[in-house]
Amino acid sequence: MELFQEPIEYQNPILCLKIWQLVNNGIEYPIDWIWHFHKPVEFILVEQGRLDVHIPDRVYQLKAGDSCVIGSSQLHFGRKVSEEKLVYYVLHVDFQAYLDSAMQMYYRVFMEIDRSLDCFNDLMESNAGIHRDIKCIFADIYKEMHERTKGYEIATSIHVKRLMLTLLRHDKWGLLERQDTSEAQLLLPILTYVDMHLRDKIDLQDVSDLAHMSYSYFSKFFKKTMGVSFTEYVNQKRIQKAERLLLTENWTITNIAEHVGYENMAHFYKMFKRYNGCTPKEFVSRLRNV
Repeated sequence: MELFQEPIEYQNPILCLKIWQLVNNGIEYPIDWIWHFHKPVEFILVEQGRLDVHIPDRVYQLKAGDSCVIGSSQLHFGRKVSEEKLVYYVLHVDFQAYLDSAMQMYYRVFMEIDRSLDCFNDLMESNAGIHRDIKCIFADIYKEMHERTKGYEIATSIHVKRLMLTLLRHDKWGLLERQDTSEAQLLLPILTYVDMHLRDKIDLQDVSDLAHMSYSYFSKFFKKTMGVSFTEYVNQKRIQKAERLLLTENWTITNIAEHVGYENMAHFYKMFKRYNGCTPKEFVSRLRNV
C-alpha cells in the first residue's frame, strides 16, 4: 500500500483551516489509489454526483447532500464512481486552534484522545439534519474565506465553533462522550493559569498546590481528565503560541522561544519539530504565502 502524508497549506495560518471546491467532469477509476493522511481533521460535503471515501476498514458512499468526517492522521482516499459530474467541498481544520478556555472541557473530544471523529459517520448516515447543518456551515465558511471582507477571521472562527457545536448537539448516541463536566471544571483555573504563564517556568508542584491536590494525585487527575500529561499539555500550548508568533510578529526565533518559556533552543527546536514535522523557519516558509 502506497502512503502519502499530504501537506496542508492553510488559507490563513492563524485560522488553521483550508476550504475549497473540487469539480470533476470525467470518470475516474485509477488502478492504484494513493492512501494519504494529514494532521488536520477533514470534512467532505458532496454537492453533486457520487463519491466513495475509503478508510482502511470501510467505505462511505456519499451522494449529493451527504457529508462525512475523517479524523486526524486517518488513512483515506476518495474515488469518483460514476460518469455524472462530481462537485464537492473539502474542509481541513485543526480544532486545537479553537479550544479556548471556554471549550477546554471538550479537549478530549476534539483532540480525539479517546476515539477518532470518524466514529461520527455512522450517526451522520442516518441523520439528514446534520448534513443540512454542515452544508449551511460550509457555505458560510467558504464565503468568508473567499470574499475575505473585514472581520472574516472572527466570522470564520464563529462558524468553525458552530461546526464543533453541531457535532456535539447531534451526538444522540453518545459517540463523543467526554469526562464528567465537574472534573473538567476543576481544571479550568489551572488551564487559565497555564495560558497566562507560558513565558514563565511552570512548576508542577506549584500548579498542584493551586489545584489543592497532592503532586502525584494532580498528575494522575490531569492525565485522566485531559487525556495527556500536564507536561505534554504545556508543551502543546507553548508550541501553538510559538506558531502564531512566528506568523504575526517580526521577532527572532530566539525571542519567540524565550517568550513561550523555552530557554534551551535545542529543546525548543526539538519540540517544534515534534509537533509540526519541520523547523520554525520551514513552518513560516510553508504557511506564510497566503
